[in-house]
Amino acid sequence: MDIDNQIQLRPRFEKSVPKSLITIIANAKELSNSLKPDFIINNLDEHIWIYIGKENKKTYSPHLHLELEELHEGGTKIKGLFGPEPALWTMFMFLHFVVAGIFIIFGVFAYSNWSLGEPFGIHLGVMMLMIIAWFSLYFTARSNRKKGMPQARELEKVMNQLLEAE
Repeated sequence: MDIDNQIQLRPRFEKSVPKSLITIIANAKELSNSLKPDFIINNLDEHIWIYIGKENKKTYSPHLHLELEELHEGGTKIKGLFGPEPALWTMFMFLHFVVAGIFIIFGVFAYSNWSLGEPFGIHLGVMMLMIIAWFSLYFTARSNRKKGMPQARELEKVMNQLLEAE
C-alpha cells in the first residue's frame, strides 16, 4: 500500500485476505505476547489496534486501527486506518475548531462594521491571521505524519505478520 502519496492526514486502506476473522483475532492475541515491549496490540470484537511500544513512542508516533469484516464467500475484509495518537488528534481538531470559530466571529464583526460604515481592517487582519494559523496547523500535521512514516512502515510489517501467521 502506498501511504506516502496520500493527501489525507490519516491514510486509509482496504484489503481482503482468505483467512477467517476468528483466525486473525487469534493471531493478534499470539503476536501481542511475542512483540510485547516493541508493539502493543489491543483487540475488541472485530477491531484490532497496533501501537508503537512505550520505549519507542514519540509525540508523532502513529497507530494502526484495523476493522475486520467477515465476507460471505469466506475470508475477511480489512479496513485499516493509520492515525496519530487519539489525544494528539483531539488537540489538533480542537485547535481547528477554535481557529474556525475565531474566523467566523471576526467575519461577522467585519461585515457588521462594513455595513455600518465603520472601520473593519482589524477584523480582516485577524481573519487573515486565522487563515495563516489554519495552514500552520495543516503543515504541522503533515510534518508529524512524515516524521512518523518509518514507524507506520513498522506497523504495516506487524500487520502483515498478523495476517500471514498460521
